[in-house]
Amino acid sequence: MYPYAAWLCWVVPIIGAVLTPIVAKLSEKARDYFAVFISFIAAIMATLLIPYGLSGEFEIPGVGRVPLPADWRIDWIKIYGVKIDAGVLVDPLSIFMANVVAWISFLIMVYSLGYMHGEEGLTRYWFFMNFFIGNMLLLVMSDNILQLLFGWEGVGLCSYALIGFWYHDERKRWVGNIPPSHAGMKAFIMTRAGDVALMISAFIIFTQAGTFNFLELQHHYEWIVELAKLGLVVPVAIMFFGGPVGKSAQFPLHEWLPEAMAGPTSVSALIHAATMVKAGVYLTARVFPIFTESFRLASEHLADTMTRSLILSAQNQFFNVVAWIGAFTAFLAATQAMVARELKKVLAYSTVSQIGYMMLALGVGGLAGEYAAEGYVAGLFHLMSHAIFKALLFMAAGAVLHACETTDMFNMGGIRREMPITFWCMVIGALSLSGIPPLSGFWSKEAIFTACLISGQYALLALAAITAAITFFYSLRLIGVTFLGEKSHHLKELEEEGHHIHEAPAVMWVSYGILAAATIGIGVIGPIFEHGLHSFLELSLHPHHMQALLASAISFEAEAVDISIKMTTSMITALMLLLGGIPGYYLYIARRVDPKAIVDKYGLKPLYNFLWNRWYINPTYYKVLVYGVIDFSRALFKHFEVKVVDGFNYALAKATVAFSNGFRRIQTGILPY
Repeated sequence: MYPYAAWLCWVVPIIGAVLTPIVAKLSEKARDYFAVFISFIAAIMATLLIPYGLSGEFEIPGVGRVPLPADWRIDWIKIYGVKIDAGVLVDPLSIFMANVVAWISFLIMVYSLGYMHGEEGLTRYWFFMNFFIGNMLLLVMSDNILQLLFGWEGVGLCSYALIGFWYHDERKRWVGNIPPSHAGMKAFIMTRAGDVALMISAFIIFTQAGTFNFLELQHHYEWIVELAKLGLVVPVAIMFFGGPVGKSAQFPLHEWLPEAMAGPTSVSALIHAATMVKAGVYLTARVFPIFTESFRLASEHLADTMTRSLILSAQNQFFNVVAWIGAFTAFLAATQAMVARELKKVLAYSTVSQIGYMMLALGVGGLAGEYAAEGYVAGLFHLMSHAIFKALLFMAAGAVLHACETTDMFNMGGIRREMPITFWCMVIGALSLSGIPPLSGFWSKEAIFTACLISGQYALLALAAITAAITFFYSLRLIGVTFLGEKSHHLKELEEEGHHIHEAPAVMWVSYGILAAATIGIGVIGPIFEHGLHSFLELSLHPHHMQALLASAISFEAEAVDISIKMTTSMITALMLLLGGIPGYYLYIARRVDPKAIVDKYGLKPLYNFLWNRWYINPTYYKVLVYGVIDFSRALFKHFEVKVVDGFNYALAKATVAFSNGFRRIQTGILPY
């Protein structure tokens, strides 16, 4: 086996990114294939870690074989006498996440060969794509918060550069009402708000714990006691969660993601499926054992009843915040997807919504006590399932945009026969997104509903179920408007000009074809796959039960979850699919009723406008935080800078001149001798 793969999986794409401009000097084709090859090497390195996860041991050169979780450290820096090592943390979570990131990214890179062919600035594109992948894998493999922050900020930089890739801001590149350069800046600034909170929280933890290392924070509880005595446990925990809220586009920092669609569709696929927005979910999952195991140890070893109750209350408050923000964001974004016109924006809203499901699962896991693993694994299972079908949906959408030369779904229609491969792949992705059995999305969403039931969070379950109905509705709308019915006037004009709709080239559809097969394959073996994944990922929560959990994962023993709970969640799913599917089918598939007529007849125009304006959250942000700040700065300049600061400067100069003139009358400078 190859232990150095834990380092190489992220070092290789970063070095490859740096070498891309040099290889570009040879030829454009060499540059393109070199970039894709680098991403393939990263995926191979991630794959080489899987045997370690299955064996439960990792080989650290110079140390020997150690049980997982294995923390391979090297000397790095000292801060005020405290030594901080760099390192990689090899455990089931990092192995799982590295493979999801690396393989999805590789398929997107292959897709890019066709999608980005002929575009300007491809050296810059390939550089930032591999740099993106490398920083995401650095983030995933890091054994401490400080090192993770380098990858964290790296993916933020890459998202800014790639969202604003078409920085010339031609009108055809716009998605919505803002240009690509503005969209990139918006993503950068909004995510920074969460990042600042995360960094402040991380350094407060460091002052009390004396370490950034994840395992040390998990196994030592004294720092939690100190924070509890200061009354800072809840504020620090919530501030820490601010980072994931920003990166994963959760309420209230969710408004950057719809505009992020201004970048190339391959970039959208990478951000939504494999990198940026998954970073927040990963970090929440990474600190999940810290906020469960460490808090439990602290409460068990404390004699002070007051402090113990404060710690347990803080744990409950933190996971309630995580769960409710996730559930509300899922619902909020799903309602906005119901009225969006642009194909990529519908998918963007769906990403925000599905990430909300993942946060919901992690939150209810933290509230479930001894059943914490149910929510923890459900969230990560949905992360993987979503990565597959969302990369599939975005890449298929990119093929449609290329063929139709528009981003507006209502300027498409009737292209099912011209693009059969893309159509069926997109149908599979949309049905998996909706949670239709037996696709992978069904099992992962069922797992989230199960976690809600087990933890007794019925209000959260109700909100998640309603969101599932809305999801099926807008998924049918997306398929019906884009592919079915008659061709739009726009497409007819294109055909008259000699531009006929055609299937995407093989280099593009092979990537999303593989992902369509994967979502079907995982769905077919859903219960078996879910059980194996459950036993594997639970090792990150309970490393002391390593051998028993591995044996369970391999034998695929029956799950302990009560069959009545499974039946209940299945009934809820079926009911919600009917609730969302029947109107979606009649309005957009069968087209028996005109949606506009429904809106007018039942007075739904105010509701439509409310959703179209994104609950007026985005306009409010612009009015208060953008234009409000601009107006305030202008007023400050006019009334303080000009009148006070400049006035003082001019007055000081005039006073100096007056003083010197007066002094000259006393002292002429003429000596009497």
